[in-house]
Amino acid sequence: MHPLAFRLGPLTVRWYGIAYAAALLVVLAVLSRESRRKQLELELNDLIDFILLVFPLGLIGARLYYALFYLDFFTDNPLALIGMSGGGFGLAGLAIHGGLIGGLVGLVAYSRWKGVGLLEFADALAPALVLGQAIGRLGNFMNGDAYGYPTDAPWGIEFAKNTAAGAEFPGQRLHPTMLYEFALNLLIFATLWRLRRRGYRKGFIVSLYLILYSVGRSVISFYRAGSLWVGPIRAAHLISIIIVAGAGYFIWQGKLYRKVEKKSG
Repeated sequence: MHPLAFRLGPLTVRWYGIAYAAALLVVLAVLSRESRRKQLELELNDLIDFILLVFPLGLIGARLYYALFYLDFFTDNPLALIGMSGGGFGLAGLAIHGGLIGGLVGLVAYSRWKGVGLLEFADALAPALVLGQAIGRLGNFMNGDAYGYPTDAPWGIEFAKNTAAGAEFPGQRLHPTMLYEFALNLLIFATLWRLRRRGYRKGFIVSLYLILYSVGRSVISFYRAGSLWVGPIRAAHLISIIIVAGAGYFIWQGKLYRKVEKKSG
């Protein structure tokens, strides 16, 4: 793998950017299909508005969340927040949990703006979002970031020296944790896609997404190098515990696991 896809004169196109663009298109296509199925009365232009609102907020949230763990560095180098300077951080310092927080802010604002039910729209979004995350992890693979610790496993991968993985662990085979998460996200997508038509109460699908992703990400984090830490615990584990507890309580308290009874007559 190589981070650079191709060059057009002075323009450099990276696989990371291609993966992000592909993920956005896939999210838009799946979300459009689900919105029509759920009769949310949202046109394609409305969904494009959603992408244009939420994607930047997700990036901002992912960056700020990451910066909190390197506060001294970013305080001394504020331009590094937008990748204009900064000791190798560039724009690689993004954290998915921060992206989810930023995206949630945008989701709430969008539901009020368009007058669409928050939970109903979130249920439509969840399968699309996790499929987009899967595609994004392929970008991580080509970029050589979100990598794991050295391993003797036969599926371990040696990354190029011009990647973050190759620079930290030159000549060593590493757990391809970005591919682990790619597979995890595809499995979650398949699960949500299968359950989405079974008539569960509003909020069940998105809550289940949060639980499944958090549990899976927690397991993968044990193999992942470069984790963010809160004292002696990985930040991914701490946040995942909070998300699982919150989403689990939300499902239990609202009995979202029950199916909505169809009215007869």
